[in-house]
Amino acid sequence: MSADERELFEIIRIRSFRRGKFRLVSGRESELYFNLKPTMMSPQGALLSARALLARIWPENVDYVGGLEMGAVPVIAALAALSAVEGRPVKTFFVRKQAKGHGTMDMIEGLASGETLAGARVMAIDDVATSGGSILKSVEVARAAGAQVDLALVLIDREEGAAQALAAQNIRLLSVFKGREFLEAAPTHAHNESAALANVPKTG
Repeated sequence: MSADERELFEIIRIRSFRRGKFRLVSGRESELYFNLKPTMMSPQGALLSARALLARIWPENVDYVGGLEMGAVPVIAALAALSAVEGRPVKTFFVRKQAKGHGTMDMIEGLASGETLAGARVMAIDDVATSGGSILKSVEVARAAGAQVDLALVLIDREEGAAQALAAQNIRLLSVFKGREFLEAAPTHAHNESAALANVPKTG
């Protein structure tokens, strides 16, 4: 794990991870709970999330990266901007959960007039993978638009079935972190968030 990714891990652990008994959107219960928005919406968290994802996107030589609103949207915006700064731009889009009720009624947002996913190689992206349902929804829409989708990427794979569900649709799941890593690193006593964050090393 690079220094940047160690720092990102700590930001997620402090800002976005809870341990206990939680009922997930899928209806399943878990001792892990992640809400990555406090990480992805913080300046350093957004930067480091984008860096970690781009390090895995660039080697795959995809044409577009896209995911379902709204979990994927903050990190998609951050990585698009950072990719331009780095001189290796990544084109992005997001998929609506429901078609717009007016105008073009598009399901896919971010493409210019005349721009299409037809024939493009697309990587599906999300913040967290649990069952893989959100990723599969975005894949279904992208494939319906003519895209080739055989890769997915998340910040955290909870290892609760997403990889298997995606593999059944010929999609390989990549992740920056695994859920169990946060269980292994979970503190045994309460931490003061501001004090803990003060000890997180800063990168340039």
